[in-house]
Amino acid sequence: MRQTDREIVRDLKLFKDVDADVFDDLMTASYAQRMPPHVELIREGESADFLHIVLDGCVELFSSGHGRETSMAIVTPVSTFILAATVNDAPFLMSARTIESSKLLLIPSQNVRDAFARDPHFARAIVTELAQCYRSVVKSMKNLKLRTSIERVGNYIIRLHDKAGGAEIIELPYGKKNLASILGMTPENLSRAFGALQSHGILMDGARIEITDRAALEAISKPNRLIDDPRS
Repeated sequence: MRQTDREIVRDLKLFKDVDADVFDDLMTASYAQRMPPHVELIREGESADFLHIVLDGCVELFSSGHGRETSMAIVTPVSTFILAATVNDAPFLMSARTIESSKLLLIPSQNVRDAFARDPHFARAIVTELAQCYRSVVKSMKNLKLRTSIERVGNYIIRLHDKAGGAEIIELPYGKKNLASILGMTPENLSRAFGALQSHGILMDGARIEITDRAALEAISKPNRLIDDPRS
């Protein structure tokens, strides 16, 4: 494992305050791996043998059943995924696959649980991250259940715009098929929503979006900090 990768992981909130010896033990037991696009990393129902950290690239979390499949989340650097299954020694509730070439760090789940028991700082960080994940799930459910498709897409664009520091032009970070699934709609409905929003403050060209009137976009999207603000 490269020293630069260790430093990147150390800087994550989950590991920032971990005792140095505990962190060294976790990193010694872990290994980094470069995976090509469209590789299945984990499968729902299987045991959570490793905690995964995305160091580079992009990973899709998805679920399937009865001939249907849906995207649950897109994980970008630098982030962990499947932490709850790791801590609980429980089966995966989702599958995961790379969207593009990705570099992953794998930490054996048993080592994570041992560190949880040894280091109160690490235990507190895990509880905090799981609490944030829970709040994200609640926000996602509110977004799906309380908003129209146009409002969902509009607020997604607003969040992208904020993340880009208010840049006049932003780009969708991944494919529209994945985005439609995450926002709880078909690709056709997503296209219709984008079309409707073009008379309310945006111009689209493929994955490129120009924000022409932020106030008009907010007026139709009705942003709510208790759904859209990542700090709340």
